[in-house]
Amino acid sequence: MKFEGSFKNKPLEIRGQRVEVGEHKLIKVEIDRLPTGTAIEIPIYVYNGIEDGPTILIQAGLHGDEVNGVETIRELLRGNYFKIKRGCIIVVPLLNVFGFLHFSREAFGKDVNRSFPGSKTGSLASRIAYFEMKEIVEHIDFGIDMHTGGAQRHNFPQVRYTPGSSAGKHLATIFNAPFQFSSNLIAKSFRKEAHKNGVPIIVYEAGEALRIDKLSVQIGINGVLNILEYFGMIDPRGALPKKHETVELIKNRWIRAKTAGMLGVVVENGQKVEKGQLLGYITDTYGASTLKIVAPTNGYIIAVNNFPMVSTGEAIFHFGF
Repeated sequence: MKFEGSFKNKPLEIRGQRVEVGEHKLIKVEIDRLPTGTAIEIPIYVYNGIEDGPTILIQAGLHGDEVNGVETIRELLRGNYFKIKRGCIIVVPLLNVFGFLHFSREAFGKDVNRSFPGSKTGSLASRIAYFEMKEIVEHIDFGIDMHTGGAQRHNFPQVRYTPGSSAGKHLATIFNAPFQFSSNLIAKSFRKEAHKNGVPIIVYEAGEALRIDKLSVQIGINGVLNILEYFGMIDPRGALPKKHETVELIKNRWIRAKTAGMLGVVVENGQKVEKGQLLGYITDTYGASTLKIVAPTNGYIIAVNNFPMVSTGEAIFHFGF
């Protein structure tokens, strides 16, 4: 896929509403209703520039409890950053509205991000997936999908791209998160289905579920604007925050608890560590025994389990090297 000089945005239509070149519009897509009859709508902001450029999806809330991405896009919208002169941006600040309302990753017990390509007449999760593939992905050249770690697991800001995707790796580098690495495609996920349709998606993972982390939000804002500026979609921002070095990780794995107990963490998330360095410890509830957890090799801590009680085999540190 070529990134320079090969894009041409066009008028597009979502749920019967047409957005011409040079126009911006908020489209509210009714996806279902509560038992009370109250309509639940997915907000879609479309900014279609006058000059030719890429059409980009910027999305959050695929998992309803992952609020850092929602906050990142809220700040971008509130700050009026989407003054697009070239190309087109489709902004979905909250895809899984039901999950968000119920503080849940899922939509009525089903994971939307394991429901692609979806079905027009299936479960709510399946219908959300179907809508996205049929009415959003068909318009875009590439996308940024914002996520966080799961419950109590805090991801240090990182970007993941599809193995073998030069386009994905290029976008990740432009985004400029502290860490980036290739990550295998998951069955029935949004990224895999988009990949099958020739659309590169990078995933920004930062923070943890149901918690807003200011660093994660700020790096997310800067990353989105880095991409928009790179493609000439917005005016140069002038004095920019100093760019940090992005560390390209070759491998990553979870360090898991070898016994149950109380977890104590002694390193900082995002920290560079050396082989044999103490990362934390697990004690039994009454202090009779202590098990040290050490780094298996030189590398970086890219996620930490913040929950103090752990079971045998539970993921406690995500380690990249």
